[in-house]
Amino acid sequence: MARTIDDEGLALISRWEGRKLYVYDDANGLRLGPGVAPVGIPTAGVGHTGPDVIPGMEVTEAQADEWLREDLQRAAETVDNSVKVALTDNQFAALVSLTFNIGRAAFLGSTLLRLLNKGDYDAVPAQFMRWNKARGKVVPGLTNRRAAE
Repeated sequence: MARTIDDEGLALISRWEGRKLYVYDDANGLRLGPGVAPVGIPTAGVGHTGPDVIPGMEVTEAQADEWLREDLQRAAETVDNSVKVALTDNQFAALVSLTFNIGRAAFLGSTLLRLLNKGDYDAVPAQFMRWNKARGKVVPGLTNRRAAE
C-alpha cells in the first residue's frame, strides 16, 4: 500500500494551490464560462485538471475535497514507487506537493529524482528551486512554494 501524505503536507499543498469552486484557466486565473476556450488548462477545486473539468461548471466543497484526495493519492503513489531512498514525512510531503504541481511525467524524468535516488540529499533543495517557471517565465509564487517545500 502506498504511503499517504500527512495533515501538515495536505495543508502545505492546499495553501499553495488555493481553492476555487468553479472552473478557471490556469494560465491567467480567469473564470471559464461555458464554451470559452482556455489559454491554459481548465482547472477547478484545488488544482484539479482533467476531462471532468468542464468550463462553466460549479464545484462543491465535497467535490473539491474528493478530487484533491484522489489527485494527491496518485502523486503519493508516484513518489512512493519511484523514490528508492528513505524519506521523512516532511520530505515525502514536499515531493508529493512537487509531483502534484508539475505532473507525474515531469517528476519521473527529473534530475531531482535521479540525484535523490543516488542518495544525494544535499542536491535536492537546489533541484526543487529549478521548478519555479510557468511557460518559461519565473513565477514568484512558484519560487515561494518551492522554498516552502
